[in-house]
Amino acid sequence: MRKIAPAVVGAAALALVVAGCGGGDADNAAKNTGNKTQSTGGTGVGTQPLNIGMPNGPVQNVSNPFLNTSAGAALGYTNVIFEPLMQINDTRPADAPTPWLAKSMEWNKDYTEVKITPRDGVKFSDGTPMTADDIAYSIQLRIDNEALNTEGLPYKSVTNEDGVVTVTFKSSQFVNQAKVYGLIVVPKHIWSKISDPTKDLVQNPVGTGPYVFKSFSGQTVTLDANKDYWGGQLAVPELRYTGYKGNDPQITALQTGQSDWSWVFIADYQNVYVAKDPDHNKVYSAAGLGIDQLVLNNEKGPFSDVNLRKALNMVLDREKAAKIAESGLFPQLTSVTGIPTPAGDSFIADQYKGKNYSIDVDGAKKQLTDNGYTYSGDKLMKDGKQVSVVLQDPAGWNDYITSLQLIATSLKSIGVAAKVETPTVDAWTANLNTGDFDAALHWTDGGSTPYQMYSSMFDPNYYVPLGKNATWDIGRYNNPDAKAQFDKYIAATDDSTRKAALDKLQEFWVNDVPAIGVDARPSAAEYSTKNYVGWPDEQNPYADPQPTNKNASLILTKLKPAS
Repeated sequence: MRKIAPAVVGAAALALVVAGCGGGDADNAAKNTGNKTQSTGGTGVGTQPLNIGMPNGPVQNVSNPFLNTSAGAALGYTNVIFEPLMQINDTRPADAPTPWLAKSMEWNKDYTEVKITPRDGVKFSDGTPMTADDIAYSIQLRIDNEALNTEGLPYKSVTNEDGVVTVTFKSSQFVNQAKVYGLIVVPKHIWSKISDPTKDLVQNPVGTGPYVFKSFSGQTVTLDANKDYWGGQLAVPELRYTGYKGNDPQITALQTGQSDWSWVFIADYQNVYVAKDPDHNKVYSAAGLGIDQLVLNNEKGPFSDVNLRKALNMVLDREKAAKIAESGLFPQLTSVTGIPTPAGDSFIADQYKGKNYSIDVDGAKKQLTDNGYTYSGDKLMKDGKQVSVVLQDPAGWNDYITSLQLIATSLKSIGVAAKVETPTVDAWTANLNTGDFDAALHWTDGGSTPYQMYSSMFDPNYYVPLGKNATWDIGRYNNPDAKAQFDKYIAATDDSTRKAALDKLQEFWVNDVPAIGVDARPSAAEYSTKNYVGWPDEQNPYADPQPTNKNASLILTKLKPAS
């Protein structure tokens, strides 16, 4: 904590220094963070489109950037139409933010207020200048429409005076700085005329980004380079986003060159993908403090009983999850705290140091029989019926489905009947949003400390009743004592107080099992350097490489023609 937290605390101050040195374009903004730019390719504009694919199945013509059940979210293209205030590198969370639509952002001492100064010379793709009024409106939109506050930030007020936007919060946002930096800006002159921004499909999106919406044709969305982009000339003239019906067709598209950029799980990726064109096919996997969690419905169904949650936690085979389901690309999760190691070693509470997950079928059965369950042969019984659960993840997500099948086998070892279902991405997302599920494999948030990971999984501050859309805390964990520790962490003004709160949160994780850690999850992507170079990699880790991440707009300003 002593090594990481000060870098984060200083981020706003560093941002001000960066902004003062900026040359007014995206490339200079990136250079000013200290990241090296790649310049091994040619210059100017390329002739080839960039084909971007995701294994998310059929998509609908929806480009509302606030809706996670949209083509824009599933394929990621809204992130190159609508841009954030600052760019945050998830793979290097202690780095200072890169000024983007905001020239600077300055926090007060207790992180309850931030002043945002817009970048000069930014225009929306329809030619209208972006101003502080647009930034203030975009934040007020979230205040007025709870469903649009997808970051779950506790806003208090927003004002715009003399071209500077001041946002106040109900509590300290020290730990949520990255979420504030990542807020996207929409044009007031368009969105103020939308009758219901929580439902509007936004089929002709207008943003400040490097690319503009061109066409939607079922499986593929096409975007053209924004010729008047504030960040300067773009190397890629056209983006083509395609939704493939699962991992296998997406992998084939990568192998054959139909896709240039994607994130899809590839078992034995070196032989299956890289070896097809070793000079150009690349995989970049950057570690962080995020994991894959088995989301458990704490509010209804069989997992509303903590004893069943504990029992499953005791029999889950995490070694197989990492080696078989994720082919070793995702590291095995070992600490009972769910914190990835070695990245998170310094955060693990003293009482849990050296305590690792192990499989204990007999102990799990005793946990159940001591708490009201019985056995009929090898079947676990409750209220005269065998205990049964449904595990769900989208069709085609092969690694997650394999992991769910392994989890089903673990459940069978304690007598639970487990069924794996594979809905569409949209149906799955809607089910999790509203709490219509027993269990599902899902990623977590990440950050510079495990707080972000824990908060996304079981922070009661994000709790909403069944039937309402959850942002985080999808499992509906609602322990007021845990909430007090989350509140204590975000209100803390020193590292020792934060450490004490984080130690307590680890106790809730271990004792209440609000969710189950399955494997460590890096940020990864596949891309080809055949037509364009300048991608983030181990030597130049300037951005999260995934095409659906907000860093996509930054990456596209860094690409250059390969020759």
